[in-house]
Amino acid sequence: MAHIVVLGAGLGGSIMAYELADQIRPEDRITIVTKDPLYHFVPSNPWIAVGWRKRDDITVDLTQPLNRKGIDFKPVAAEKLHPEENRLDLVDGTSIDYDYLIIATGPELAFDEIEGLGPHGGHTQSICHVDHAEMAAEKFEAFCKNPGPIIVGAVQGASCYGPAYEFTFILETELRRRKIRDKVPMTFVTSEPYIGHLGLDGVGDTKGLLEGEMRGKHIKWMTSARVKKVEDGKMVVEEIAEDGSVKAEKALPFGFAMMLPAFRGIKAVSGIEGLSNPRGFTIVDQHQRNPKYPNIFAVGVCVAIPPMGPTPVPCGVPKTGFMIESMVTATAHNLGQVLRGQEPDNVGTWNAVCLADFGDGGVAFVAQPQIPPRNVNWSSSGKWVHLAKIGFEKYFIRKVKKGTSEPYYEKAMMKMLGIDKLKEVHKG
Repeated sequence: MAHIVVLGAGLGGSIMAYELADQIRPEDRITIVTKDPLYHFVPSNPWIAVGWRKRDDITVDLTQPLNRKGIDFKPVAAEKLHPEENRLDLVDGTSIDYDYLIIATGPELAFDEIEGLGPHGGHTQSICHVDHAEMAAEKFEAFCKNPGPIIVGAVQGASCYGPAYEFTFILETELRRRKIRDKVPMTFVTSEPYIGHLGLDGVGDTKGLLEGEMRGKHIKWMTSARVKKVEDGKMVVEEIAEDGSVKAEKALPFGFAMMLPAFRGIKAVSGIEGLSNPRGFTIVDQHQRNPKYPNIFAVGVCVAIPPMGPTPVPCGVPKTGFMIESMVTATAHNLGQVLRGQEPDNVGTWNAVCLADFGDGGVAFVAQPQIPPRNVNWSSSGKWVHLAKIGFEKYFIRKVKKGTSEPYYEKAMMKMLGIDKLKEVHKG
């Protein structure tokens, strides 16, 4: 019998547990360890921040679906991992032993790396967590009574750009609905070298599509921007030249600002030689397995992926939802093989499928694989993206509630579109 611990129950961890339950042997058992017993659908946070959704709309209590699957559930945060001892210490003073560990923690948000950044003691808002999105909604309501300039974007080292674009256009749509758009100058500030880079060196014509949307909606932008500090109502931003020198420094006024922070690994799994990189992200091979500790796997945002290439301001690589699901499927199959004494041979495609809702339209892209060079490099825009995002939200939340990893119709639809989670393995 093997005891498998999944650390984290977000998008990656929850689906990981469900998919793993179908791959293990009858005598094996799974335990999920997570700091929060409730699952929140993170892609809906931009809607929370403008009042289009409430917390209950995007929340699932994981207790029932996990119980139905026979998965043990421990809603206690991790304190420290001891990989040499196969032990995980928890913040309540207890510990849990494992035979195999799957790290699916998501990131720690590095607001503290920039003076004045973030909702806790800082001057900017965030949509990275439902708590932050609710705080942003309160600030936005107050802002609408006394409108002024808005700044949205992503700081140096960020690796998640899609939600910043999404939130910019959702805000713009909501301001028009409230008939106060004419009172709100909007600026998009990003560490990307160009609009639509997305940490992926663009996908299809994301540059043209997003620049066109911004021009059409009178949104100004600053690229290769490094946020120096944030004060109450003022953001000090440096524009960085190709050679890394400071081209200009600007003090941008704002009445409301949302800046996505850089990510790093959570403290419990950081600073472990051979397991984590200097930012605390977990090192894995092509089979999602750590090279030093082969009984440890990792999926999702916590996985270490090198940047695409040098940029004037550091840009991380995003881990999109479908890419994470491909990591999950590969890991579940690989661990199933390991449990049966076989060598793992499943490799995730790391394909990216993204729907960025703009409130009354949106941009979609498919990158196969996510990291260039690609077999498919496609982007498109239109009202259909907004409707598709709403449909996906309802579908995915239902999937988590039912405890299903991949219903047959999802698999059939993805197959029809030529989007796979696993690479074909050529044997012989």
